[in-house]
Amino acid sequence: QVHLVESGGGLVQTGGSLRLSCAASGGDISRYVMSWFRQAPGNEREFVAGISWTGGNTYYAASVKGRFVISKDNVKKTVNLQMNSLKPEDTAIYYCAAETSGHYAAWGQGTQVTVSS
Repeated sequence: QVHLVESGGGLVQTGGSLRLSCAASGGDISRYVMSWFRQAPGNEREFVAGISWTGGNTYYAASVKGRFVISKDNVKKTVNLQMNSLKPEDTAIYYCAAETSGHYAAWGQGTQVTVSS
């Protein structure tokens, strides 16, 4: 059973940057596609970015493409989300998730990102 722990959230001004990290442990991590989701107050959880452990293919939501970069460190077993040119609408709780065989096997507890205008 994979276990996920996020870190790196915080308060930043518009135009600033933050780097989120998701530490994965347990299970065969290479089986998973790792993703970042976010949920703002009153909104549904939405996909932000994803990356496969084996092939390194990346996927982005249109709203963050060109500003966010997802990457992985196979040695440290972490998945990172570099967020640049942040906007107030990026304010949300960000969650890390592990997907395999069409379902999400694990979610992290979330980390708050707040972008002030």
